[in-house]
Amino acid sequence: MAKLRTRKHKVVLNRSVGGDAGITTMLVILGIFMLVPMVYAISQSFKPLDELWIFPPHLYVINPTFRNFKDLFVLMNTSWVPFSRYIFNTVLVTVTGTLGNLLFGSMAAYALSKIMFPGRKWIFTTIRTSLMFHKTCTAVSNFILMSALGMVDSYWALIVPAWGHTLGLYLMKQFMETNVNNSVLESARLDGSSEFKTFWVIAMPMVKPAWLTLIIYCFQDLWNAGSSIYIHSEQLKSFHYAINQIVAGGIKRAGASAAASVIMMIVPVMVFVISQSKIIETMGSSGMKD
Repeated sequence: MAKLRTRKHKVVLNRSVGGDAGITTMLVILGIFMLVPMVYAISQSFKPLDELWIFPPHLYVINPTFRNFKDLFVLMNTSWVPFSRYIFNTVLVTVTGTLGNLLFGSMAAYALSKIMFPGRKWIFTTIRTSLMFHKTCTAVSNFILMSALGMVDSYWALIVPAWGHTLGLYLMKQFMETNVNNSVLESARLDGSSEFKTFWVIAMPMVKPAWLTLIIYCFQDLWNAGSSIYIHSEQLKSFHYAINQIVAGGIKRAGASAAASVIMMIVPVMVFVISQSKIIETMGSSGMKD
């Protein structure tokens, strides 16, 4: 009988030391490869204009400066719409859209995975099929629908579509099927728990990694949203749109553009780093069946 390997008193996969070293080396190389673009973006934000146009470009900074960030904030203060308004718009749409997507997606996923009703499989097949269509393909039909509902040029035109995003629903449904035990739900129902209370108190805590992943995906998508065909008023446009307008002034604003790129990526990167283990757990479970 083969002897199990242990590490810190825990049983680990019975691979050879060479196999572990090879996998670790490969992961380190891939990690460095993925980290280089982020390091390069940060480095660019601290380069003076003469270094930004060096060819071939350098990964490091020779003469670091904060001039790019100062120029960016000066340009932000010259905007005829207060820049705080753009930030407010982005935060409002991101938070409201993310929470709505989490609530409605989780409720729909619970119904599809744990409640037997006619047409359940057909509905899920339709939802799964919708994942194949990029939002560009449905832009015209969505605009006609939003116009008919009177939502064009309002916050609702950005928030309501986020509530109906089907990727999160798909992940939640798959995760619930794998990690939520039907016998636990039946016990709660026999004890007199309502269906919503069973969903909120029993099922949701069991799928915490999944809804944290859903929050991250939806948050990043809404935070990085630029101009929208639904929004015409300058007062309703996003922070990302405002930044793009500021740095669209050509070569002389290349430094401000580099600084803006770093500012825009800070929040999504921090959110991802904090919850990355939950994302990995969800991805590992969403395609598995008992």
